[in-house]
Amino acid sequence: MSDQPHAGAGRAFDRNSGYAPVNGLSMYYEIHGAGEPLVLLHGALSATDTSFGLVLPELAKNRRVIAVEQQAHGRTADVDRPLTVAQLADDTAALLEYLGIAGADLFAYSMGTGIALELAIRRPELVRRMVLVSAVFDLDGFVPGLLAGIEQITPQALAGTPFEAEYLRTAPNPDDWPTLIRKVQEFDRNIVSYPREAVAGITAPTLVVIGDSDIVRPEHAVEMFRLVAGDLPGDGVTPARSQLAILPGTSHISIMTRADLLLSIVPRFLDAPLPG
Repeated sequence: MSDQPHAGAGRAFDRNSGYAPVNGLSMYYEIHGAGEPLVLLHGALSATDTSFGLVLPELAKNRRVIAVEQQAHGRTADVDRPLTVAQLADDTAALLEYLGIAGADLFAYSMGTGIALELAIRRPELVRRMVLVSAVFDLDGFVPGLLAGIEQITPQALAGTPFEAEYLRTAPNPDDWPTLIRKVQEFDRNIVSYPREAVAGITAPTLVVIGDSDIVRPEHAVEMFRLVAGDLPGDGVTPARSQLAILPGTSHISIMTRADLLLSIVPRFLDAPLPG
């Protein structure tokens, strides 16, 4: 899925950064703050600054925020293999092992939500809680025509955009920009669909977030919420372990710019006690 960068792209961070040798990659990461670990999983064609630049500084005030840059994105160079959800999840798990992190909360956007879902289903011991922004668990979750539109994206169409600017600024091999676009298109042709029973079996408390004008159908977000939340009382005394937020006046392009709304919802969810 293609994810537009926001106005905060290119902002400077104070960071403890490095490269981890995982699965044939030299995988870039940066760590901000201290406290419980929170892993950021960015969207396609973007990286840390473009996906999370407006929320990261506030999140890092009370948490150890680990921002990951996936294969071919940002400062992580490409290697000779396709982009797949399973491989990106394996890379992320290997990075956590490299950093000595046995389990973490996940905050994922768009493409990153596929990685988070894969980890929650296949490696549940690594995932304490997760925030999924613009997530689908099968292709029916997208608004009609979205994937056909992604097939039409070209390097020329993105010339002069913040997407291209960030890539040229951060990528180890800036000439690989057209290759990344092609690989993202291939990634989208092979998006994983999860059985409903697999989603319902997720044990990590989950906050499902979309915009009311997102690329994800609202009905799909509600279904995902129902699956991860389980049976809900009509007016329970104890809040559900999982939550749903639909941000008003918000598109897929703008959702990560809504720091005012996200920061009023996400930290409260992450700070809630884990269910016993």
